Amino acid sequence: MTSPRTPRPLPERRGKASPTHLEQENAQLRHAVASHATVDQAIGVLIAVHRIAPAAGFEVLREVSQQTNVKLHSVAETVIGWALGEPLPGRVGRELDAAVQRRSRRGHDSGQDG
Repeated sequence: MTSPRTPRPLPERRGKASPTHLEQENAQLRHAVASHATVDQAIGVLIAVHRIAPAAGFEVLREVSQQTNVKLHSVAETVIGWALGEPLPGRVGRELDAAVQRRSRRGHDSGQDG
């Protein structure tokens, strides 16, 4: 004999979230969505300009962020600004060039380049 399965109840929160907490969480989520969109746009710039794969574009941004100690979304904003005619800051520009070169060489060495 089989008994019908009843779904398990969701765990209860120990207390209701305060309006302030919900507002902070909402603001954090909005910031995350905006940052993600900015990073995606910067990856698009790198794909178009340097003809690299999307995954390589993200790795370039990540490397530049780590090497320059600048947050990823700030590097992305800088790349978008560059695409719109703004100059790249010296160190970011050098690191960006180096990271793109490394990605381009990998693609060429593995036969992925045209």
